[in-house]
Amino acid sequence: MKEKIEIGKIGLIFLAIFFVAFVVLQFWQYRLSVEKVFLKGEILNVWVPKTLRQMYKGLGGKKNLEENQGMLFVFGFPDRHGIVMRDMNFPIDIVWLDRGEVVDYAPGVETEDVPEAQLKVYQPRIDSTMVLELPAGWALAHELKIGDRMSLVEG
Repeated sequence: MKEKIEIGKIGLIFLAIFFVAFVVLQFWQYRLSVEKVFLKGEILNVWVPKTLRQMYKGLGGKKNLEENQGMLFVFGFPDRHGIVMRDMNFPIDIVWLDRGEVVDYAPGVETEDVPEAQLKVYQPRIDSTMVLELPAGWALAHELKIGDRMSLVEG
């Protein structure tokens, strides 16, 4: 009888460990990875969304961005990738890049308080493979221009 109780306790402990590990892995997969990029003499800490859900949400709901923060959307194909200001609480600069080269940008894009279907879609004039969102005013303050290069900071 005592052996059955011990086996039952071990089973419950195993089940609890499995459950905790499962929950941690579920949260881990939705965690935004953070990378460092170099642009215009500055190192920026950028969130890189890994899932479609993270890409859809973007910076929506965040309170603000610090001067050296941003979000970098990396696409597997060139296109005129559009950005909307869904659930945004602050204005941003939107920078489109193709293989690390700035191909277009929209400075000081303001928030919108309209239904989803009425959100303005901001698109570059030419195809890009990445979109970088930065605090509003960053592009002007750093004299960003088409042709500038962004690179990943190793390590």
